[in-house]
This record gives sequence, C-alpha cells and structure tokens, in this order.
Amino acid sequence: MEDLGVDAAAIQELLASAEVSNRLRGINQLRTLPPEVAFALIQPLSQDENARVRYAAVSQIASLGHVDLHQAHELLRDRLLHDSETDVRAAAADAMAALRVPFALEDLETAYHSTNDWLLQFSIIAALGALGNPAAVGLLTEALNSPQELVKLAAIGSLGELKQPASIEHLRPFVEYPDWQVRHRLAIALGQIGTPEACPLLEQLATDSAAAVAEAARTSLAQLTT
Repeated sequence: MEDLGVDAAAIQELLASAEVSNRLRGINQLRTLPPEVAFALIQPLSQDENARVRYAAVSQIASLGHVDLHQAHELLRDRLLHDSETDVRAAAADAMAALRVPFALEDLETAYHSTNDWLLQFSIIAALGALGNPAAVGLLTEALNSPQELVKLAAIGSLGELKQPASIEHLRPFVEYPDWQVRHRLAIALGQIGTPEACPLLEQLATDSAAAVAEAARTSLAQLTT
C-alpha cells in the first residue's frame, strides 16, 4: 500500500496483528483517518476469522461505504448471505440500510426467506424502513404475519417509515391486537403515513384502554389535522 502517513501505518499494523484485541483497536482507530483510506483498510477485516472483528468491521462499513457504494454492497451482501454468525449478518443488514444501498432489497429479501432465526429476521425487517425503498412493502406485509411479536412490531414500524398509503389496509387488523405495544407502534406508524385514511383508525386507538396507545394516537391525529 502507498505511504499513508505515520498514523495510518500504525493502524495498519494493528489491523494485521495476530491479537484480536489489537485488530479491534485498529478498527476503532480507523475513525481518525480520511474515509477513503479507512475504507480501503477495513475491507479485509469483514472476512476476518474472528466474529467480533467481522462484526466491528461490518458495522463501521455503515459509515464508510459511501466511498464506494458498489464495493460496500458487495462486502455487505457477502456477510449478509454467508456469514456463520447471526450478529454479523444482522449488522450487514443494518449497514445496508444506513447506506441506503438502492440495490439491497433483493438481498435482504433473500436473507429473510433463507433463515428461521428471528433475530436476523427482525434486523432485516427493521432495516427496510431505513432503506427507504417503497418496493419493500410486500415483504413487510408478509412479515406482519410472523409468529414473532418483535418481527411484527418491526414490520409495523418500517411500514410507517415508508409512508405508503396502501399499507393502511394491511395495518387495519392491528387496531385490536392484544399486545398494547403493537397497538402503540401502530398509532405512531399511522401518524407517519399521514393520510386521511388513517384518521378513523387513529380515532379508534385514541380511546384505547392503554394510556400510552391513546396518547400516541391523539398525538398522531393532532399532526394530521394541523
């Protein structure tokens, strides 16, 4: 590698160390370098033999990948679909969303359908809201039927973030959902979607027996009517 300066050389030495703790220190210190330099140095660490190192590297790609979005996507896609550790795969999904990689949806959908791990499914569904691609509504609607409460909760939240009016019909059944936390997230999501069709559902939620749900619904209604 070309001369990158004393600091970069010291960090590169840490990244090449046989000690996991040194490699983790090196990854943390990459924040002090120009993004172009840091991104070049961090790429091999996404394939490190140690899962903690891979997790740290993948997580930091979320803030460095804008240097080369295509290369970042290739690195993250590989970890999302092939890493042996759920935490690393979940971090890859989060990073794709943080970078708003426009061609990530297909990979996230593939990963969602190829795993029964609810934590990974949760991470993918939560990431889809941040990704901002309206085409994700189909997968999010599917996730509303997940047997895992947290996956349902994430799907409702992501549908709110995407703000697609067509989502309201899919969210309607959750107005009377037994878990108040789901109804609470629904009240927020309906406010985020923000179309007049959401008002009747929010009016119903505004009389909810759970005070937090009723308050969230009233707040959303106020935002829609001002």
